[in-house]
Amino acid sequence: MAGAYDVVMVGGGHNGLVAAAYLARAGRRVLVLERRSLIGGCAVTEEIWPGYRVSTASYLSSLLQERIIRDLELARYGYHVDAKDPAFFSPFPDGRYLFMWQDGRKTLEEIAKFSRRDAETFPRYEEELERLAQFVESLLLTAPPEFPPRGPGDLLDYLKIAARARGLGRRDLTALVKIFTQSAADYLDEWFESPELKVTLVTDGVIGANGGPRSPGTAYILLHHCMGSVGGKRGLWGFVRGGMGAVAEALAAAARARGVEIRVDAPVARIRIQGGRATGVVLESGEEIAARAVASNADPHVTFLRLVGEAHLEPDFVAAIRRFRCEGTSLKINLAVRGLPDFRALPGAPAPQHRATMHICPSIEYVERAWDDAKYGRPSARPLLELTCPTLYDPSLAPPGKHILGIFLQYAPYTLREGNWDELREPFAERVFDLIEEYAPGFRSLIEHRQVLTPLDLERRFALTGGNIFHGEMSFDQMFVLRPVAGYARYRTPVEDLYLCGSGAHPGGGVMGAPGYNCARQMLRLRG
Repeated sequence: MAGAYDVVMVGGGHNGLVAAAYLARAGRRVLVLERRSLIGGCAVTEEIWPGYRVSTASYLSSLLQERIIRDLELARYGYHVDAKDPAFFSPFPDGRYLFMWQDGRKTLEEIAKFSRRDAETFPRYEEELERLAQFVESLLLTAPPEFPPRGPGDLLDYLKIAARARGLGRRDLTALVKIFTQSAADYLDEWFESPELKVTLVTDGVIGANGGPRSPGTAYILLHHCMGSVGGKRGLWGFVRGGMGAVAEALAAAARARGVEIRVDAPVARIRIQGGRATGVVLESGEEIAARAVASNADPHVTFLRLVGEAHLEPDFVAAIRRFRCEGTSLKINLAVRGLPDFRALPGAPAPQHRATMHICPSIEYVERAWDDAKYGRPSARPLLELTCPTLYDPSLAPPGKHILGIFLQYAPYTLREGNWDELREPFAERVFDLIEEYAPGFRSLIEHRQVLTPLDLERRFALTGGNIFHGEMSFDQMFVLRPVAGYARYRTPVEDLYLCGSGAHPGGGVMGAPGYNCARQMLRLRG
């Protein structure tokens, strides 16, 4: 048996690295175990073709918390984000297009092409989202209160949240209730009249979601994607210099500088339970590693149903975890290309549109129909597409004159009514390329290499149950005090000395680091 550690971390994803760094900063001896040959979980850069370093899964940064960036001195270890500008480019079948820029004045001029009324309204919309985001952000780096409350101390926690909410005012409180319960489409309908503006904004409400733009609860996902910042400026998203793996490398360097030991190619077979408490782990090699506590960066299904096992858990808890919804509908295509798409609506390449997230989804009805296919177990006939080109910000990621294009799309359901993803992977990719050809003729001829990651591939490659990029749906009944299940939202689990620090815990998915930060704080508070 290996020498004992204070904490063994199962999984070297970004949240696990954040938790490990904070625990080590407080003097704990921490070992991180990663099953793959590289750290980072979904935040990785991989050379999948010679000379091309690809962010194979996560591809943009915004949500990583500023406090974590400061506390762990990530800039010192190479973390740098280039903010997208323009932010979005939406071409439409009639030849018109919409840009959204960092420069608010330029954005309003773009919106006015479609609706002067919407251009006048848009600043008020952004101001409301700013106020709501400030309130929700105040809850990100804190453990949720106990639910149901068990005593006066728990009730005090709820009163503190209520006191924060009182500062919003009546209008914003109403908006807060709506943002948590409405669909993204309904929320936007109350603000705007232009279909083109609404569909450009609604995409943030369905990315990674198991629902369409008219599904209740997607308004919160829209807000979730608006809460980040780059360089302190809210709402910006950007490309990490060196790819998303640079996030993990910076976190790992910060953790190692504080004494954390990191091992790769070290898959955990099970969490060792003795006398009702976690006492370490057993690797697939048979090696046993003892620890005073274990923290899992894996999703709730993997953690409890595979690594712990039902025999060590109460039946009610097992049933609740089984009900925790974690099937994904997202698919990622990574391309090596010899040139950039030449859009009918705005010819020329390279050009500003290629520095943006390029949308192919002409209307909210289009996106809703794409979801209609998926909810009945069919890959969307005409999916929502988001194209990004990181090499326009960081040319070092590809050989000279070549580029990387990422295509992130909705919807590709994990569970299919007919066939399987091993059969449908390549035909579906061809359907995607056909769709892009409608907007950018000749696109297919630019492709030199391709990698198609279906939800099944995301599960296999990154250990994401159901291929869900958020470790579980981010619907209202699976958030805050209910994430992953009622009674266990404060990072502790039914197994003593076992903690959950991944995106399956509050506040959910995205490369934000908050679950890892909160888990470390709870472990230090509870274990001293």
